[in-house]
Amino acid sequence: MTTMYAALLRGINVGGARKLPMADLRALLTDLGHGAVRTHLQSGQAVFAAAHGNEGSLAAELAGAIEKRFGFAVDVIVRDHAYLKAVAEACPFPAAELEAKQLHVTYFSAPVDAERFAPVDAPAFLPEEFRLGDRALYLYAPDGLGRSKLAEALARPRVNKGVVATTRNWNTVVRLVEMTGP
Repeated sequence: MTTMYAALLRGINVGGARKLPMADLRALLTDLGHGAVRTHLQSGQAVFAAAHGNEGSLAAELAGAIEKRFGFAVDVIVRDHAYLKAVAEACPFPAAELEAKQLHVTYFSAPVDAERFAPVDAPAFLPEEFRLGDRALYLYAPDGLGRSKLAEALARPRVNKGVVATTRNWNTVVRLVEMTGP
């Protein structure tokens, strides 16, 4: 039996650094023995079917293969369809009423708790808001991520110490659920 997964690669194809063409990523996943390989956009999303492993081992396998083949390290988070669907369904903001550029999900490599974000003075950033979920953070940024001061505060190294974090806009969140679905 196979399970559909999404691989979320952090920080590739941004600003001219760490170039990883999606055709090469698809080929690499196929070479690793995975099936039904597809990519979404150029910013590091791939879906694939795997008959073995778990999220952690699949992420480590892909990260190692990327470093070996392309010569640079990439943080990778792998999540299955059930998780991706649950994250989308648990969104605490009215996703259907918002523009996709206003709503984002940051996926974490491990569980995070509210204490980690205590140094962030959330009321000072209103109307921007965030809520925590299962290894995820939901961010409402009415003016978009590029102008979000809250996103900047949430991305500080001391806040994310010890975890890999990678953010996707709502369109990508929904598309990954669709692409990994039955």
